[in-house]
Amino acid sequence: MKFHFRFSLQDPPFHIRLAVSTLSIFMASYIAPGVHLRDILAAFIVALVLAVFNITIKPMLILLTLPVTLFTFGIFLFVINALVILIAADLVNGFDVSGFWSALFYSFLVSVISGILHAIAQNLSQRTPPTPPQA
Repeated sequence: MKFHFRFSLQDPPFHIRLAVSTLSIFMASYIAPGVHLRDILAAFIVALVLAVFNITIKPMLILLTLPVTLFTFGIFLFVINALVILIAADLVNGFDVSGFWSALFYSFLVSVISGILHAIAQNLSQRTPPTPPQA
């Protein structure tokens, strides 16, 4: 079995993605009812844990639930995201999620906020600095 990892030159580096994830996790905790985050350090730890889970646990869950995911045209992936968030909430001190529906709404919010922040970060990274006037 071969694994192919696709990275393009336009993909932001890991530290930028981690910073964007930390900010989106932190911002969404203020909007979502039933989700409590102690501070920005807890958001950073949650972002790290979710990054590890997205590499390890999430692909296995997607594979196990592939028929349901295909039947729902991918909407079931939000349920998988909610389950991963609930698992992370059990492991990280300072991150509490009151139930499944809160985790589901929170995962949706994190996805939307993260998408917006990634677009802003990509737009800022593609800007060229102004050229100084020539004397």
